[in-house]
Amino acid sequence: MSEKTTWELFFDAHAPVYEGNVFTKNTLEEVDFLLGELDLPPGGAILDVGCGTGRHSIELARRGYAVTGLDLSSEMLARAADAAKAAGVRVEWIRSDAARFALPDRYDAAICLCEGAFGLLGQADDPIDQPLSILRNITRCLKPQAKAVFTVLNAARMHRKHNDQDVAEGRFDPLTLVESSALPPREGMPPLAVRERGFVPTELNLLFRLAGMSVLGIWGGTAGNWGKRPIELDEFEIMVVARRTAGTSPEHAGLDASHPT
Repeated sequence: MSEKTTWELFFDAHAPVYEGNVFTKNTLEEVDFLLGELDLPPGGAILDVGCGTGRHSIELARRGYAVTGLDLSSEMLARAADAAKAAGVRVEWIRSDAARFALPDRYDAAICLCEGAFGLLGQADDPIDQPLSILRNITRCLKPQAKAVFTVLNAARMHRKHNDQDVAEGRFDPLTLVESSALPPREGMPPLAVRERGFVPTELNLLFRLAGMSVLGIWGGTAGNWGKRPIELDEFEIMVVARRTAGTSPEHAGLDASHPT
């Protein structure tokens, strides 16, 4: 990989304190939920995109699954590797940008959770092409009919949070659903300009179909409150459960695909 991106700099610096975030405290319950949704064979292969310090990967490995954790940050992955060793489990760790990786189509399921990758834009990233690239990369890795679970930022909350002055001053773009902000200095970092992308359910259906997946369910997905329930307008995240469409490659999927259930 070339020169570090803004998000790579952020997560490298944030890695030592990441596990202190409040949204990291429900790993066991979240893994229970994931396993209830993913229809995995015993010992199945799972890809964790944006795995961070590996809390989901390690717990899934502890339960007997073959897990690959992929992340942009070398510091996050170093902590994940230490945690896996301490837990006595084996996880394959891969450092890569989620929009630019390629792996064999050998996975029985994939997860991409808690803003691990999806919706985190670089300064030059296109707000449609970048998330679509992530979805297509993940689709290529899945076996036909394999399922995936994502949590993504809720654009409805962004709309309700911002006002016309925020739009005029460039903090929120209602056309692209992108928030732009400067993270304050912390953990030894200088101020960092970042861009975060929100999504609405209709758009998610279209993006997943273009990537070769059909959406099975869209629910409230804020950490600590996962469930098959309606989305609350002011919650942080939306959950998407999808399945790779049989016989469709990510490059040739399109809007002529059958409507998701």
